[in-house]
Amino acid sequence: VLSEVIQAFSVPENAARMEEARESACNDMGKMLQLVLPVATQIQQEVIKAYGFNNEGEGVLKFARLVKMYETQDAEIAAMSAKLKSLLLPPLSTPPIGGTIPAS
Repeated sequence: VLSEVIQAFSVPENAARMEEARESACNDMGKMLQLVLPVATQIQQEVIKAYGFNNEGEGVLKFARLVKMYETQDAEIAAMSAKLKSLLLPPLSTPPIGGTIPAS
């Protein structure tokens, strides 16, 4: 199921929906939650409903909990879980080493 969810994000229509949502969010985490997360949830729901998961947000949460439980037991599931997370979350920019802004 997890591999099908990951594949669903590469379907051209879904990839376009995610890209549009990301562009609208402009790397603002609040907007990511408002715009990107709902699209990602819909894409996942389309796949997991065929496997008996609730077609609401609750089904996606249950699926995510199951994946988390199994990722500690199976390296392949852990790798796929990491890939899915990378599809959902933007790369985080890290502050410069030292973390301070030089005084002028």
